[in-house]
Amino acid sequence: MDSDANISTDSYPPQSPETPVASEHQDSLTLRHVLSMACKSVDIGAAVLPQPLFTPDVQDYGGEDILQDVVASMETPYARVLRHEFNAVVIEHHLKWTPLLSPMIAAHGGPSDISPDCQLGRYDFSQADSIVNWAAKHKLKVKGHVLVWHVTSPIKLLENLEPDQVREELKQHIFTVMGHYRGRIKIWDVVNEALAPDGSLAENFFYRKLGPTYIEDCFRWAHQADPDATLLYNDNKVEGIGSAKSRGLYKLLSDLKSKGVPVHGCGMQAHWNAAGTGQNLCPTPRQLKEQIRRIGELGLTVNLSELDVRVSQLDSGLRSIAQSQIYHDLVAAALSEPACNGIWLWGFTDRHTWVTHFYYDDEPLILDEQYGRKPAYFGLRQALVTLTPQGRVGGDVPLSSDKDQQGNPWGHPWRTLGEHDLLGDEDGDFASGNARPDWEVSGRKSSDLLGDENGDFASGDARPEWKDSGRKSIGDDDDEDNDEEEDGIFEDSEANISLPLSADDAESEHGDPIEISESHAEKLPEIS
Repeated sequence: MDSDANISTDSYPPQSPETPVASEHQDSLTLRHVLSMACKSVDIGAAVLPQPLFTPDVQDYGGEDILQDVVASMETPYARVLRHEFNAVVIEHHLKWTPLLSPMIAAHGGPSDISPDCQLGRYDFSQADSIVNWAAKHKLKVKGHVLVWHVTSPIKLLENLEPDQVREELKQHIFTVMGHYRGRIKIWDVVNEALAPDGSLAENFFYRKLGPTYIEDCFRWAHQADPDATLLYNDNKVEGIGSAKSRGLYKLLSDLKSKGVPVHGCGMQAHWNAAGTGQNLCPTPRQLKEQIRRIGELGLTVNLSELDVRVSQLDSGLRSIAQSQIYHDLVAAALSEPACNGIWLWGFTDRHTWVTHFYYDDEPLILDEQYGRKPAYFGLRQALVTLTPQGRVGGDVPLSSDKDQQGNPWGHPWRTLGEHDLLGDEDGDFASGNARPDWEVSGRKSSDLLGDENGDFASGDARPEWKDSGRKSIGDDDDEDNDEEEDGIFEDSEANISLPLSADDAESEHGDPIEISESHAEKLPEIS
């Protein structure tokens, strides 16, 4: 056998055996190619793991052990696809607090993975550095994720400290990490998932120790650490206007802005489940557009920060249809708003997805396990086309109605509205302040991943430590005024307003499907 027979680093895109040989699967037009022609600057990014980025998988080269030495020095398919398709990367796991103290833990682990010899203040940046250096070599933007998230913070090392000590450790963590990457990482998710499902502040470890002001403190410290960095708040289940949590996001951001806190934008995670109901119901394009619009009116940018689309709970015949429609319609709707400046996928190949670790087997991403382009890929790419001279803002997506041109509800026939959805009560089953992470709320047993972060308080003790420390809650001095203001904000946000596209598009809310001609594709810049 010729040991080099199955090895190639030049061809792109790669072809999987399951991918039909057709012109659309063979074209060389990539996501970043399309956005190079866009009418505004947009990040198309993907979450990255170091192991597949740097370590060749023999199965990609014919599965012969004899090839191991040959492929060891070659660029991996994962790396090749990443640099061709995307203009930005986000480090999926290894910039979180606990992984920085235990860099060799499992890629999708949690606080219980912390090793016995870990110490607060002793960092190992080697894994994260390798990704940042690789991205810089290929001129890809890097987003830092995430400075403060209670789920991946070293709670076991913090839980016995006094509140003032926790506050100092948190501040020093932000300064250490941002200082290490100052000038190299210019955009950061500062605080992640600080909201409960009902829109209140989650009573997580930092809330209980430090009080609700920990969020604004983190943003102020991050700005001090790097005044030139773009600072973002990030959360899930906040994408569609109308839910309690989406209102909570708007109120949180509005409060931070009114206090002069240096927050510049937000990420809406977009971990969507096509079969979801209740709180997990996928939003309509109109709901997403209106949520982005009102946040943009605060002077903030918005990005879809962790996009993937679970489909395994649908009938098999509907999975590809639903996934393609979500990747196309919701991305096109998001990009139709001036405030939206980024689409970030939480991975890009079904071979490497957090979903299989935290939920169940699924195929939530745009490339299959052999890096072949799925229909979802073309749906996403077509959504990006709406920003090019050959496109039309919003494409043919209904943006001011939840029904399509035929009068069917958007997402028909795969999107199912349950009783709670029809009643507008999707948040009714969650208690105020619930700090459980999304996969646990959804039924995933994760005690082995999360550790016992809630075990530091005596049974029945409902008094947070920041109260004992004398710290004030937000709004202690003006609760009545806040209630009035909140009612006004929420009432305005529920209005079913008409959303025009642009002066050129005023005559119709629907555009025509856009196709990119071969001649246009040839004019796009080459990526080497």
